Amino acid sequence: PKDFTYVCPTEILAFQQKLSEFEKRGVAVVAASTDTAESHLAWLNTPRKQGGIQGVTYPIVADASKTITDNFGVLAGEYDYNEEGELVFEGAPVAHRGTFLIDKEGIVRHEYVNFDSLGRNIDDSLRIVDAWHFSLEHGVVCPANWEEGQDAMKATPSGVADYLSSH
Repeated sequence: PKDFTYVCPTEILAFQQKLSEFEKRGVAVVAASTDTAESHLAWLNTPRKQGGIQGVTYPIVADASKTITDNFGVLAGEYDYNEEGELVFEGAPVAHRGTFLIDKEGIVRHEYVNFDSLGRNIDDSLRIVDAWHFSLEHGVVCPANWEEGQDAMKATPSGVADYLSSH
């Protein structure tokens, strides 16, 4: 949601720590917030012990116009018109913590949104990527809490799933 806050740097740095895991799966990590490019640059140049994210190497998009956050449905509030016909914003013009898995065709295949006080689970994001790739590769569905190496299921015409070993 915002640079120089409490939870955001923990998430940005946690994604950085797992960046090589995403990259070896062919996944690009990109962050975005409603702050400006200048704010992002200052944050990137601030040492971690001072609340910064120095050392982060993946892109951080400045969505100062709030177009991306609005289009993805994670903007805390909404645009509306007042009685004079002027476009106004109602609410706090800050993003919720949205995470999106977008495929190579630009289709959102997974999303979850947390409110400001709830940080993301980066390992679960990797689990979702693994499940998505496994599902695509093998034409199967992955049950709740599926992780690499566990059994998946093949949907059948009867509606009963057959478990398949992923080993």
